[in-house]
This record gives sequence, C-alpha cells and structure tokens, in this order.
Amino acid sequence: MIYYDFHIHTCLSPCADDDMTPNNIINMAMIKGLDMIAICDHNSSLQLSAFSKLKTNIKIIFGIEVETIEEVHVLGLFKSLEDNISFDKWLDNYKLKTINDIHFFGNQLIMDENDNVIKQHPYLLITSTKVNLNDCIKMIHQYHGIAVLAHVFDRKNSIINQLGFIPNDIQADAIEVKNEEQIKLIKQMYPFLQNKIFMINSDAHRLIDINERINALQEDIF
Repeated sequence: MIYYDFHIHTCLSPCADDDMTPNNIINMAMIKGLDMIAICDHNSSLQLSAFSKLKTNIKIIFGIEVETIEEVHVLGLFKSLEDNISFDKWLDNYKLKTINDIHFFGNQLIMDENDNVIKQHPYLLITSTKVNLNDCIKMIHQYHGIAVLAHVFDRKNSIINQLGFIPNDIQADAIEVKNEEQIKLIKQMYPFLQNKIFMINSDAHRLIDINERINALQEDIF
C-alpha cells in the first residue's frame, strides 16, 4: 500500500501560505506518515528543482496544476523532473504575462533546497492559460505524464462547474475527488469513468491540510 497526497501547493502559488516551503512540506508529509507526494503549483514548475535536491525517503512526483482556456484545472503528474520542465517550457507559450500584485494576490516565492528565497516570480500564476483542455491533456501525455481532472465536484475551476459535464471522450487518466462518497457519485453519473484512477488529494495550500495517512493506492501510478 502507498499512502499519498498528489496535490500539494508551495509558496510559489500565491494562494498558498508562505510557510509552504520545500522542507516544511517534506517534514509535514513525514509527520503525516505519507509515502509519496506530488507538488503541483499553479501553471509553473519553478519550485520543483529544490524538491529534487532534498534527501528524503518520501517519493516525490513532479507535478503542475494547469488552468486551461476553459478555466478548468488539470494536474499533470510526471515521473521525472526533466519531463515536467519540458512540459512547462511548452506551456510557457500559452501563459499570460500579467504582473502579480503581491499585496492583492500574495507572494510567489521561489526557494532553494534550504528554504532560502531565490526570487519572487513576477507574473501572476493563478490565471487561465491559452491552451484548451484537450490539447493540455494531449501534451501531458506527450511528455510521459498522467493527466488528472482536478477537484471535479468542488471549486469554480472543476470541469463539472466550468463545462457542466464530463465529456465521454475525455482522455484524462485519473479523477481527483475529496472522499469515497464522491467516487461512488461520479461513477453513477458517468459510468464510462469506471476504470479511471481515482485520487483523494488534499489540494493543500496550508501545511495542516496535507493528507493524513488514510488514502492509499495498491501500486505506484507510473
């Protein structure tokens, strides 16, 4: 069994607490008893280099949370940092260059492996990109990643809230939910999703919100 949380934000995401630093996240995941985590900041992979240098027994998946042109949130989970960076370079072509107002939106801190601030990322990350949902999923796959429909029942940026439904030809690999009840509900609503991977993630923006040692997979997702 693998105890996991595949949706954790860092202090690079302006909506996350500034104490969501690389070492704080790893230490909290250890306290919670997790085996594997994924770091998924909004529209950016710039924090992941620091995580790749940390010495830890927790397995780290290199992730990103993309907001598509439809304002749907999709997680890209990558086994290697190199694949994640390659995907992020492709995504750069579709990102908006709006200057972040730290007093309104919050800090976007990039840190090193010792939790030292390297710089503030200048462009606001919590905006939609210009890439559509299908192309986003296609390119996640091209860079050997797993595409996850994020928080499908919750928040304004879920696919159900934005589109009103889940298309039956969607090529996503996994569905993110909050609990077992939501898994049962979505299988009833969309029988064609029966064989997808279901993930119960925290979408943590605070250290305390990282998953407890409750949700487990039978095997590694890769």
